[in-house]
Amino acid sequence: MSFQHSSRILEPLLRWLFPHLSRETVGLVVFLARKCAHLSEYAVLALLLWRALNRPAWKDPRPWSWSQARLTVLCVMLYAASDEFHQLFVVSREARVEDVMIDTTGGALGLLALWALGRWLRRW
Repeated sequence: MSFQHSSRILEPLLRWLFPHLSRETVGLVVFLARKCAHLSEYAVLALLLWRALNRPAWKDPRPWSWSQARLTVLCVMLYAASDEFHQLFVVSREARVEDVMIDTTGGALGLLALWALGRWLRRW
């Protein structure tokens, strides 16, 4: 029922902004918005986890570590899998392997953005 909860907020907004949209299009936009929210949430989780594992000190020139990035993505994947496992026991929810893959992709994209920012700023 989480789709119905989010569509109660997004659907009236979409109908107000774009009154000509079909019901299928509104459903697709709500679906995409929910999946993009998962991507960004797990990207933030990965960044926070990376920071916790890396523990960078002020002005520390510590180089980027791909092994720490892999460990971070693994932790994000395990957390996403445990969240989906939990949803097996919630009546109004369903567990999906695709959601674990989307969440893990979000974590990996967050770390990739961090790596690109570090390269651009010449930190590593």
